[in-house]
Amino acid sequence: MDEDLSKDAVKAAEHELLLEFPHFNEATAWDLGTRIRAAADAAGQAVTIDIRLGGACVFMSAMPGTTPSNADWARRKRNLVNLLHVSSYRIQLDVEAGRNWPQFMALDPRDHVAAGGCFPIRAAGTGVVGTITVSGLPSRDDHWLVVSTVADMLGVDLGDSSF
Repeated sequence: MDEDLSKDAVKAAEHELLLEFPHFNEATAWDLGTRIRAAADAAGQAVTIDIRLGGACVFMSAMPGTTPSNADWARRKRNLVNLLHVSSYRIQLDVEAGRNWPQFMALDPRDHVAAGGCFPIRAAGTGVVGTITVSGLPSRDDHWLVVSTVADMLGVDLGDSSF
């Protein structure tokens, strides 16, 4: 694996450890979703945002410039994160390093994709309660949009694990 990608894999794992919500509900999802949308808009980016609590969609937004394929990419990323409880970017980096979990698990590529942009929502004392997915940018940028917005919302300094 390329040294930069190896560093990204370590950072992605750190993001998962550092970013835990004290609680997560529909109001939290709305706040987070609008923050992600505002950050994308301020950067001139067009993304689809999908936030799930359990299996329920609690926030969905498709910005002008996205297509229905972005929602499908979000679904496929989310399916993989729901199985493994790690970020889809981290899974993508594992695949690029030769550890192809989706293939090893015989997952249908029509329903699962190792591409950055989906992040597990962890709630204190509970574990993974849902997912945050962004689709529309390159994988690393999708991941960073989610992670940086969650960190800002939680008041977490990512320090050395920033991209």
